Amino acid sequence: MRARLERDGVEALHAELARRDPVSAERLKPRDRTRIARALEVVEATGRSLTDWHREGLPPLLPQGEFAALFLAPEREQLYARIDARFDAMLKAGALDEVAQLAARHLDPLLPAMKAHGVPALIRHLKGEVTLNEAAETGRADTRHYAKRQFTWFRHQLPEFEWVQPDAARAWLEAQIAQP
Repeated sequence: MRARLERDGVEALHAELARRDPVSAERLKPRDRTRIARALEVVEATGRSLTDWHREGLPPLLPQGEFAALFLAPEREQLYARIDARFDAMLKAGALDEVAQLAARHLDPLLPAMKAHGVPALIRHLKGEVTLNEAAETGRADTRHYAKRQFTWFRHQLPEFEWVQPDAARAWLEAQIAQP
């Protein structure tokens, strides 16, 4: 699909998506290369549209009531502080040099490695477009936004999961094990 994007352009793929999955095409921005490519990949690989998959989903992997599931849910401020510290530690450990080596390969910007949290901002810094501090703040913010989206996804997609603070997880697990 990436080769077709390069060869034919996003407009052609969006037009094809409009024929094969009009609901997804209407929902997506016409220049959203990644999501348009993904929607077409799903149609080609499965014969079903993303809309069908979202509406019908998959049957549960485990029967309801036969398992206990938890989601470790740290306080948001604590999580964000840890994300910021981790990003800063990565910079100190040589992340900028790694990104420079990655950028030197001139890879397709749609590849996951090129979209990893912080990579686009650090590349912008290497090009002289932003300061290192600005790039680092963008990378930290992108990572925090991703964590927030993960919380939202889990809350909606896995409602059977019980949200537990990390410091209470051991007691929660012991209580589950002790149940007959």
